[in-house]
Amino acid sequence: MNNEHKDAVQDTVSEEIVEEMLENTPGPGEGEVTPEQEIPVTESSDEAGSVELEKLQAEVLEHQQRALRVQADFDNFRRRTQKEKEELGKYASSKLITELLPVIDNFERALQASGDNPEFESFSKGVNMIFRQLESVLASEGLTAMNSIGEPFNPEYHQAIMQVESDEFEEGIVVEEVQKGYMLKDKVLRPAMVKVSM
Repeated sequence: MNNEHKDAVQDTVSEEIVEEMLENTPGPGEGEVTPEQEIPVTESSDEAGSVELEKLQAEVLEHQQRALRVQADFDNFRRRTQKEKEELGKYASSKLITELLPVIDNFERALQASGDNPEFESFSKGVNMIFRQLESVLASEGLTAMNSIGEPFNPEYHQAIMQVESDEFEEGIVVEEVQKGYMLKDKVLRPAMVKVSM
């Protein structure tokens, strides 16, 4: 093969390659990405994404804390309601018993007065039985009389109406009970009216 023939073959091959490249190259407007379509990855877009992420994380944390507070409030409400319900059941009879205390006082006065007169002895015994029955019913509900005489004065349990001199008791001791005090279970239903030594 001479040199002229080699040159002719190379020219033909070169022209075919150039034509093929031109066919595969998109023309103007074909497959080109316009500047508006480009999505540049810049530092500012990374910063914006991290700021948005932090904001969402803060919102999630706030909602979690709010949910925990609501749960704690509900638990406290449930415990408080349960305690109130128990106390209501425990002291449900307190209003009725409070209204019966003057009746008990009058029973005691009647028994003391009738005990001095022998003519009313059988009547006094009957009234005394009724009184003991009433006391028993109230005791089953948790009512107990306070024993105040000889005890140190305590404003939670006693209501002082006067101070008196006493050789028997030192200062601040209950020497006389004017009106009985009563407890309903562990609660003061009526403080005792007392005289206190000075």
